[in-house]
Amino acid sequence: MRNPFEQEELKSWAEERDSIWRIAFGPLIWAVHFVLTYGGTSVVCFKLVEFGWAMPFLRISIAVITVLALAGIGIVAWQSWERWDYLDDYDYEHDRAVEEHRHEFLGHAAFLLAVLSGVAVIYVALPAAFMDGCG
Repeated sequence: MRNPFEQEELKSWAEERDSIWRIAFGPLIWAVHFVLTYGGTSVVCFKLVEFGWAMPFLRISIAVITVLALAGIGIVAWQSWERWDYLDDYDYEHDRAVEEHRHEFLGHAAFLLAVLSGVAVIYVALPAAFMDGCG
């Protein structure tokens, strides 16, 4: 049986590991969206442009991928906001455990990266709304 200190340490490490993954998920979702959007556009424009269904299919695909990416980033942002615990900081005390500060910082960083990734996803998808063709 593990002692209470070891159990607390394992719980703390699991929370940090989750926070670190949360930091990476927003930019990862943006990167996958970027590759799918521009990769799909290049395939359509260089191989399938002569088919009449290719451009409407491309626009619908980009719209679906964008909605899914924004939903995933929204989930990451919400979880990070909860980890950040911004609303509880009005009674900030300097003598609290350093561990709690670290968890809140990781949540803050993950939230800001998720917001930035959401803006990047919108900017990547924006040309699809205005393009007439591949030329």
